[in-house]
Amino acid sequence: MGGVTLADLRPPDVSPPTAAADDPRLGHRLLTNRFGEGTRVALVGFPSDEGVRRNGGRPGAAGGPRAIREALYRMTPDAAHAAPFAKLLGKTVDLGDVPVTGDLAVDQEALGEVVGLLLQTRTTPVIIGGGHETAFGHFLGYVAAGQPVHLLNWDAHADVRALKDGQGHSGSPFRQALEHSSGLGHSYTVAGLHPWRVAQQHAAYVERHGQAVWIDELDEERIDRIVAGTPEPTLASFDLDLVDAGQMPGVSAPGVGGLDARRWLRAAEACGRNPSVYSFDVVELNPVHDEGGRAATLAALTVWHILRGLAARPV
Repeated sequence: MGGVTLADLRPPDVSPPTAAADDPRLGHRLLTNRFGEGTRVALVGFPSDEGVRRNGGRPGAAGGPRAIREALYRMTPDAAHAAPFAKLLGKTVDLGDVPVTGDLAVDQEALGEVVGLLLQTRTTPVIIGGGHETAFGHFLGYVAAGQPVHLLNWDAHADVRALKDGQGHSGSPFRQALEHSSGLGHSYTVAGLHPWRVAQQHAAYVERHGQAVWIDELDEERIDRIVAGTPEPTLASFDLDLVDAGQMPGVSAPGVGGLDARRWLRAAEACGRNPSVYSFDVVELNPVHDEGGRAATLAALTVWHILRGLAARPV
């Protein structure tokens, strides 16, 4: 492993919300907790959208981590399952952002170093992006830790496009992981594909490496079966453009006919509950194109439901 450490991360640039003692918010705990031996979950921001630019998407996802934090920090702990959620929250820390340089390959390596350190300490990383180029840096954490991994992507796109002029981008992370010289990305499931947004050759590529699940197949029962059948360990990636644009307007590549928020959050919580899922990322929030903060709220609620699922895991 290289020279990047947790101390190199930039502290979150969002202040905790004002709240009464009897009305706590997540921001108070996430910002005051410190990483240590008892830490179970660590949030890490990756404020990059260079991969989106290379892939022809709408710039702005670099602001995603800040916007997600602003919404997440204002949320309350889980009132319906208060005790386990509070226990997990006491062992969860927001480590801040990976400093990005604009050199995407270098920045992804830096993210990988951080994720690798967390995996080696049995801490669950929850990465908030950033464009979907985040996912390749996320995967590099398993390379740094020397750990084979299954890739599970909730997405309208396959994200297995070829490199552009030898460079990775937001549409290539899972091809890069599957073809990495380490051989550690051994299989791939992508759930939610839109038939009108995926080239047939890319769908065939996915099938050669695992499983392609189309949007019209993704009911609640199928979501549960996908999560229940995922091998250990699994990296789970949540691309917000899978959610229908009416509920998720602020993404790099919006589209209609997507998943409703209820099923989306079901997938997030189910992955959180499954001990086979070792790490998470939530990507492609574009606050430049958000309307009234709706997209940021749903992105933050995705993280909240991941935490809720993690809180239900046996320790």
